[in-house]
Amino acid sequence: MIVDFHIHYTPEQLVRPHLDASGKPRMGYNEKGPEYFYHEGLYRLDRHVECMDAAGVDMATLSSGAAMDADLDRCRLVNDQLAKDIPGYGGRLVGLAHAPATEPAGVSELIRCRDEYGYPGAALATRLGTHKLDHPALDPFYDQLQASGMFLFVHPALKAPSYAAEIYDAHDLYRCVGREHELVTATLRLIWGGVFDRHPELQVVMSHLGGGIAAILDRVRGYGERQHMGVGGDATHGHVPDHPLEYYFANNMYFDTGGLFGSVPAIRAALAEFPENRIVFGSDYPAEIRDAASLTRFVEQVRSSNLPPSAIEGILHDNGPALLKSLKAARAAA
Repeated sequence: MIVDFHIHYTPEQLVRPHLDASGKPRMGYNEKGPEYFYHEGLYRLDRHVECMDAAGVDMATLSSGAAMDADLDRCRLVNDQLAKDIPGYGGRLVGLAHAPATEPAGVSELIRCRDEYGYPGAALATRLGTHKLDHPALDPFYDQLQASGMFLFVHPALKAPSYAAEIYDAHDLYRCVGREHELVTATLRLIWGGVFDRHPELQVVMSHLGGGIAAILDRVRGYGERQHMGVGGDATHGHVPDHPLEYYFANNMYFDTGGLFGSVPAIRAALAEFPENRIVFGSDYPAEIRDAASLTRFVEQVRSSNLPPSAIEGILHDNGPALLKSLKAARAAA
């Protein structure tokens, strides 16, 4: 059973204002550059399912870039519209909750999505306003995710941070590489910021294979030696988590294969550092992969690759269902 953890959806009423007068796709810009490519495929769930059928994808969890860092009204609009749009697809499309996670209202919205809609997880950006993911303001939200047996899907913030406007001022650099830096830093903040030590049962799916962090983990490990690098005892830079990085990769984190235009070499690099059973399938449809042929090609390239057979089986069939099954069991026991 192939579960795609990285498929996007945005309600039609939020997409249409960004299309041109004839309804054709158009790039949405913010003051810092390109932000999001808007097209009707974002809300045409019939096309989502057609592409899934062609590629042999059985199920997908849907997240919305429009509400991963948004106020309560926007989050509720997305959550409610998604719940209206997904029935009729035989349970193959599953929503994720969107909520203002740094506010008490975010916890209430998470509970509402769990109880009213049965959403198995929530989707957040790597930054929530001025808050990073290790900020204590998010602890009640993480507490509720853990208590509810829900996972967290982390996606790069769509908009470059204000301090980086000069760095990402041309060549679409923020979308190209800046978002990957967001995921690398978010991965480390969750670990080094003590989020998993405070919430040891929390399960997080990092998109884009964690921004490619596997390739630089030896450098990361080196800087994790706080005394050696001269910051031991520093209240801001010297925190040491309860366990080594590998512990959190094996017990708290999953990494999806989306965001890389269907790259098997990226998966191979990730397997050098992450346990085979912690990599789940993701396509980033309909953002980067936008049609049935592209999605099918990615699935087939994974299936026919020279990756270890056990890794292929895990990515395409075992790991995603195992995560959802374990969370379902946790919810039932709560």
